[in-house]
Amino acid sequence: MQMATTAFQVSLSSSFLPSPLPTTTTTTKMTVTQSPRKLIYISSSTNSSSSTTVNSPKKKHWKVGEYPGLTHTSNPKFSTNKKRTPIKNIKKKLDRKNNANAWVNTVTEALSDAIDKRQWLRALQVFEMLKVQPFYHPKEGTYMKLLVLLGRSGQPGQASQLFDEMLQTGLEPTPELYTALLAACCRSNLIDKAYEVLEQMKSLPLCQPDVYTYSILIKACADACRFELVDSLYDEMAERLITPNTVTQNTVLSGYGKAGKYEEMEKILSKMLESTTSEPDVWTMNTIIGLFGNAGQIEMMEKWYEKFRNFGIEPETRTFNILIGAYGKKRMYDKMSSVMEYMRRLSFPWTTSTYNNVIEAFSDAGDAKHMEYTFDQMRAEGIKADTKTLCCLIRGFANAGLFHKVISMVQLAGRLEIPENTSFFNAVIYACSRADDLMEMERVFKRMKDKSCQPDSTTYSVMMDAYRKEGMSDKVYDLEQEMQRMNGGKVSKGYDDVETEANDDVSKEVLVMV
Repeated sequence: MQMATTAFQVSLSSSFLPSPLPTTTTTTKMTVTQSPRKLIYISSSTNSSSSTTVNSPKKKHWKVGEYPGLTHTSNPKFSTNKKRTPIKNIKKKLDRKNNANAWVNTVTEALSDAIDKRQWLRALQVFEMLKVQPFYHPKEGTYMKLLVLLGRSGQPGQASQLFDEMLQTGLEPTPELYTALLAACCRSNLIDKAYEVLEQMKSLPLCQPDVYTYSILIKACADACRFELVDSLYDEMAERLITPNTVTQNTVLSGYGKAGKYEEMEKILSKMLESTTSEPDVWTMNTIIGLFGNAGQIEMMEKWYEKFRNFGIEPETRTFNILIGAYGKKRMYDKMSSVMEYMRRLSFPWTTSTYNNVIEAFSDAGDAKHMEYTFDQMRAEGIKADTKTLCCLIRGFANAGLFHKVISMVQLAGRLEIPENTSFFNAVIYACSRADDLMEMERVFKRMKDKSCQPDSTTYSVMMDAYRKEGMSDKVYDLEQEMQRMNGGKVSKGYDDVETEANDDVSKEVLVMV
């Protein structure tokens, strides 16, 4: 594709507060008020010793805790002799207090906002601002959210540093916090580091690993096809009297399926059907049909879908999204539309993932018209776009050769504050390679590293293909050497492409499955 006339410039600048009352000589007056029952005498106060005295009614004896009616002159609390603090000083104190509270609320809201938007660098910067304030004491929940965010963002080093800083503050670690740190290592395929965390947990009486801890590590080992470690972890769980649950079995099912070991997968599923502690659930259903759907085995996917329905397992929104994605990849648009209509009839909402799967289908086909129409409908319905949405749009416009719209999508990502993670940079690098603009591709690659986004296998594959196309073997060699230096020659596939639903609650099960 000839790009001599138009420079393909991608701007990624998106990323990103009582004195006595005066007395006068008066004469005593007596006012008599006629009453049906009695005469009420109201006598004014006087300073004359010769004034007329009226016998007052007999005093009432008040019970403990009861008080007679008080007047401003008789109650010291209301005495005007008491020196009062000037109102302006009180106002200043209240203003200072309100301003301090407002600052804390604003900054804590900024921290929550950064976490929700998965902007890990901004979240850490705001957290540092809060920590230096004497009135702010971060709790376990804050560290938990940050550890999960760093793990999802592919920042295991930052997660380890944050965990160490937490220990230095004197906050007692919990099994949940250790599990979040272990999960951060597993997401970046740092299995050896994850085992170190596991050993630390076992050495602390109050931080013993539980079934979720082991499930996360088993998932990492299964995804890396290190099934010998999976078996050893199962044995260790048995020794510690920890029974695998449905989450554990689902992770192993997924690992066997991705490795193409369908016989082992069916054995695990048979055990689940016979078990009372790890019965198959909708996650099991989603795992199985997702494996066959991603592999393009539509018939097997449909077969297992019917099997699970016969088991009494009802589908959910994610289940239908998996079916839509599988049909879309095979360009079976009729079936894709049928599933979407079926969701409407059953009152299942179309989510971000629903639209992402449709957009991705048109993106892979280079059908910019229908892709853009779907995106417009998504925004019209008020469905929030995420990183995957923009990645699919960028790749789709690149496949269609509409590189000016690629630039527009990058700028839109900035306005929408879409996190610039590994998948996002991969999409932009792919667009640069399709435009044969290697100079811009290298600039994006440099910015990716500057933003502490670790390149994955997709990053290197796209760039090396672009260099090979131009016969730049020296550049290919440099990237190969860089890959070998990273993670001992193992460059993991990022977790950014994993779909999640709207619920991002920090729970143990989400840590395992997402």
